[in-house]
Amino acid sequence: MKATGFISLWTLVSLPCGQLANPAEHEDVVKHAIKLHRGKGAVVTQRKQWVLESCRKLSGLLRQKNVVLNKLKNAIRAVEKDVGLSDEEKLFQVHTFEIFQKELNESENSVFQAIHGLQRALQGDYKDVVNMKESSRQRLEALREAAIKEEMEYVELLAAEKHQVEALKNMQHQNKSLSMLDEILEDVRKAADRLEEEIEEHAFDDNKSVRGVNFEAVLRVEEDEANSKRNASKREVEDDLGLSMLIDSQNNQYILTKPRDSTIPRADHHFIKDIVTIGMLSLPCGWLCTTIGLPTMFGYIICGVLLGPSGLNSIKSIVQVETLGEFGVFFTLFLVGLEFSPERLRKVWKISLQGPCYMTVLMIAFGLLWGHLLQIRPTQSVFISTCLSLSSTPLVSRFLAGSVRGDKEGDIDYSSVLLGMLVMQDVQLGLFIAVMPTLIQAGVSTYSSIFKEILRILILIGQILFSLAAVFLICLVIKTYLIGPYYRKLHAESKGNKEILILGITAFIFLMLTITELLDVSMELGCFLAGALISSQGHMVTEEIMSCIEPIRDFLAIIFFASIGLHVFPTFVIYELTVLLFLTLSVVIMKFVLAVFVLSLILPKTSQYIKWIVSAGLAQVSEFSFVLGSRARRAGIISREVYLLILSVTTLSLLLAPALWRAAIMKCVPRPERRSST
Repeated sequence: MKATGFISLWTLVSLPCGQLANPAEHEDVVKHAIKLHRGKGAVVTQRKQWVLESCRKLSGLLRQKNVVLNKLKNAIRAVEKDVGLSDEEKLFQVHTFEIFQKELNESENSVFQAIHGLQRALQGDYKDVVNMKESSRQRLEALREAAIKEEMEYVELLAAEKHQVEALKNMQHQNKSLSMLDEILEDVRKAADRLEEEIEEHAFDDNKSVRGVNFEAVLRVEEDEANSKRNASKREVEDDLGLSMLIDSQNNQYILTKPRDSTIPRADHHFIKDIVTIGMLSLPCGWLCTTIGLPTMFGYIICGVLLGPSGLNSIKSIVQVETLGEFGVFFTLFLVGLEFSPERLRKVWKISLQGPCYMTVLMIAFGLLWGHLLQIRPTQSVFISTCLSLSSTPLVSRFLAGSVRGDKEGDIDYSSVLLGMLVMQDVQLGLFIAVMPTLIQAGVSTYSSIFKEILRILILIGQILFSLAAVFLICLVIKTYLIGPYYRKLHAESKGNKEILILGITAFIFLMLTITELLDVSMELGCFLAGALISSQGHMVTEEIMSCIEPIRDFLAIIFFASIGLHVFPTFVIYELTVLLFLTLSVVIMKFVLAVFVLSLILPKTSQYIKWIVSAGLAQVSEFSFVLGSRARRAGIISREVYLLILSVTTLSLLLAPALWRAAIMKCVPRPERRSST
């Protein structure tokens, strides 16, 4: 019975290959094959005759295929030996024969793959979901490979068509004399063909066999429906497809990053529209917040909320907008460093180093305690506590923008302490990002390997400390030997033209950013150090550079805060408003109390009054928790629900920050300084 069933299985797949014209007959064949497999509906003699006839047809098709292949091989040899054909004609004909050979071989492989899949399905258990899922996965992989092969065959047909056109052109050129203009155009055409062949990277063919590369089914979405109404030629429509959007089975959306033909300039119109829309809507939102007494940054966040997935959903290039917004962070921290001189850094370096470390340790300790009471995994507790321990450097920088920072005699300036602690938290952010892979592995490790994990964490900490030492050594060399001559050269070359000065300062920012990134330290720290190094050249230099860079910073900061709004979901906040308000107030109060406690221990007695202002500046949660939360969610450290809670608590804490900051300023800052700080 098993042998008969297997032969019937062959018949079930082979018959449709020989009788492709009648779908109704296919259905009858399938039903009959199933009955044969079950031993019903036919006598033994009829069954054997039917199977033998079907196998005979399949064998005949395979023999015909082999005969055709031999004829194609002979035809290829004959074409190659034909001296009457040009090279282009030979290439075209040989290419056509090879494509037909590949088509025959692929058709035969499809038959046997179908037989193997059907055999596996008949031997499986229809109640076994795992087996059916594996079968579905294998069929999906086979379909993906078939789609790739068909795509390659289509590309080869296009190439063969191109070769045919080349052959026809050569024949026409041989039969008529060319004018001088035609000869010039023909030479230009050949040079253009060579250029396209040289710059084409063949990225698809080079990467399809690389380990870790998977074939995926994607949807190609047209640019606009209006494009189909335009009187465009077929070639123009095909060129426009290069900027279409691709959507994979996981609903991720992709846009073109590098076209095959690099000689034609292209622009991402979705990204242009997104930036234009953000720029227009941020004006009324910022003006509204200014009218009611809130910082303009909240208007920009509201702009992102209105345009993002939770609002009008008009932003298509979310990743590109966020990437451009990161430059707002870079230039903001550069201006912070520009106002934060190395002398102030040396004055508060002990406080800046000790304060964030003590606060992070205390936050992790409280997190582990609450995690133990609530039965939360230790890795998840450590991650959440570390995220909540960070504070927003761009937000506090906007609070401190334009404030008076003159020190009282014998006292420490609160802005210096606050910015120093925030910079140290940025360093901790880089350290935590470096440790995250080990934290992910620790979440699935057994207790037997806990010592190895601790050792790996200590090694990573040592690497980060070594990198920090290398960064500050490089800064010392730059400050001593390079920054002075570099700025004087820029200043001399930029008289009457600020373009060189802006470009030179921007290049220096990116240089420091690259150095810290190569040393596995936070890129934000590199931007801050770039500003601190330039500020060492004097107050006049600082004022000149600030007047040039501030407009750039302001525009990019709008994009950054709008990108934060893209990840704010008001509906979720409204549904869970009571829980979120309780969690947010708990986090803000805990951070404020811990900061006051830590600063009471490390601040001199003459400067104890600034602990309230510094604690108010540190009481919110950094927007970088969005980045850490997204990475942790992808890695499986936290769940979707915890991720949304982190986003919501972060957003609400940022909204509460201005009120807490103003209350601290009103309580602790003298009236002349208070007016400029607010």
